[in-house]
Amino acid sequence: MAVRAVVSAFIGIFFIAHPLFAQSSVQEQIREHSRRAQEYLKNNQPDLAAREYEAILSLDANNVDARGNLGVVRFFQGDYAKAIPELRAALQLQPGLWKIEALVGTAEKRSGDLAAARADLERAFPKVQEEKLRVETGMELIELYYGASELDKAAAVVSVLRGLEPTNIEILYTAHQIYSELADESMLSVAMLAPNSARMHQLMAHELARQGDTQGAIAQFREAVKIDSQRPGLRFELAEMLTNSASRADQEEAEQEYKAALAANPFDEKAECRLGEIAARRSDLPDAFEHYSHAVKLEPDDGAAALGLAKTLIAMNQPEKARPLLERSAQLEPFNAVTRYHLAAIYRKLGRADDARRELEEFQNLKEMKQKLREVYQEMRVEPVHQERPDPEVPN
Repeated sequence: MAVRAVVSAFIGIFFIAHPLFAQSSVQEQIREHSRRAQEYLKNNQPDLAAREYEAILSLDANNVDARGNLGVVRFFQGDYAKAIPELRAALQLQPGLWKIEALVGTAEKRSGDLAAARADLERAFPKVQEEKLRVETGMELIELYYGASELDKAAAVVSVLRGLEPTNIEILYTAHQIYSELADESMLSVAMLAPNSARMHQLMAHELARQGDTQGAIAQFREAVKIDSQRPGLRFELAEMLTNSASRADQEEAEQEYKAALAANPFDEKAECRLGEIAARRSDLPDAFEHYSHAVKLEPDDGAAALGLAKTLIAMNQPEKARPLLERSAQLEPFNAVTRYHLAAIYRKLGRADDARRELEEFQNLKEMKQKLREVYQEMRVEPVHQERPDPEVPN
């Protein structure tokens, strides 16, 4: 027994005295605590996981993973006061942990430390790679900018978020809110700085058009043209309002204004499209083909130009040439019901029944959606900024 006791004592002394063995033991303990923490998190037991991370830190105060993970656990428990120092410590140990910095900024914002939150979120937002976290970081940053009335900075961030998640309702709503306030702010600034300028009359015309006052908008555009007839885009906007007028005389005048717009700017692709549309309405297919072809050359990524040229080719009995243009238009403007309808008709002519059926179903879905949208606009008593042109070949 005495010999065994001596051996045991010696082994115990060796454990303490040999640094490599002691270090190995500490690492094993850290791994075990880490394993337990992961198990607790999987079982939705964050308090127990936090204890394991604290145990790791008692063994190694500079363990970055434990600091960061403990901070993350505290963050998602809503305990920001405890989360912030842990997350900050992890950043001090290893700068460039952008996910951690994003969480620090969010925690600071929710704790009321807005200056620190802004600095951290601004650093983290461009660097975070994970899409969901980047969106959340951007939304937090937008709230800070919006609260500080820095609409231009908020708009820049929301533009990035729209690129990441173009169908995210929260992002779209936020974008509408910011852009609307920017528009109001800009209009007020122009009114104060240049109340009798062509731009002021343009802005007033836009607002009247939005309210459905076509004649009032036309009058304001005419005033703007009197002041500065060579202002880029002005003649085109006047022509657009004349086209939307119920007056036959206004509609006839629109063609001359589109031509004036094109004379002022030979690269006005939109004016080319409208002249192609007018030519097609009077069955002048060669003229329509020329205008639409030029428009497509000027702007290959304009779905409306591709659609117009495709419809002209269909009228000229050249469906094979129209098909790729319609497919391109559908890619560029996936929510254009007119494109879907014509694409279905082309596929049917070419014997592609399954493709035709798919496009027709998409057309029906889009038509229903557009009808609901029209009802919303009617309830709001405003006109949409961009309206699809009616196509006599497409059923309402």
